[in-house]
Amino acid sequence: MEVRFVPPDLRRLDELKCEAIALPFFTDVRPLRGALGLLDWRLCGQVSRLLLRGHASGAAEEAILIPARPRLTYDKLFLFGAGAASEFDDAVFEQVVERMLVTLDRARVRVSVFGLPGRSLDAISPERAMELYLERMGAHPEHDQVTLIEPPDAQRRMGPVVERAKRRERALSE
Repeated sequence: MEVRFVPPDLRRLDELKCEAIALPFFTDVRPLRGALGLLDWRLCGQVSRLLLRGHASGAAEEAILIPARPRLTYDKLFLFGAGAASEFDDAVFEQVVERMLVTLDRARVRVSVFGLPGRSLDAISPERAMELYLERMGAHPEHDQVTLIEPPDAQRRMGPVVERAKRRERALSE
């Protein structure tokens, strides 16, 4: 599995070539922030309308599929409820990431873009988020490539974690 990064910038998100994008959202964070806020703008407020009409809330275990074309360059936008941001911790991070990965596995998505839970709010450090993400990702070898939406500073901090995991994987395979 290859891990790449892209900054949370609308132009850069528009340039991505992938099958799907998977983003978490919280019940108590409005307006929408980060990549989801940018993509909601690109979708002319479609996600915000779902929230206003009560068709989505961000509750834990909630999963929503939105057709992304023609406004976005990917086929599918998956949204995953992460509960209340005020209750966010490592366990919530792991549960949401696992749900995201299982859902993408079932949809047979092999090339995806991820927004890691809690990262747009800095509720979890880049290093810890990457460690937990890679632990979960190890159980889902179906994914060929994942691009994580992270600002440049977080990308620099996550890079060494990814490299350590690659070295560990190579050592175990020898």
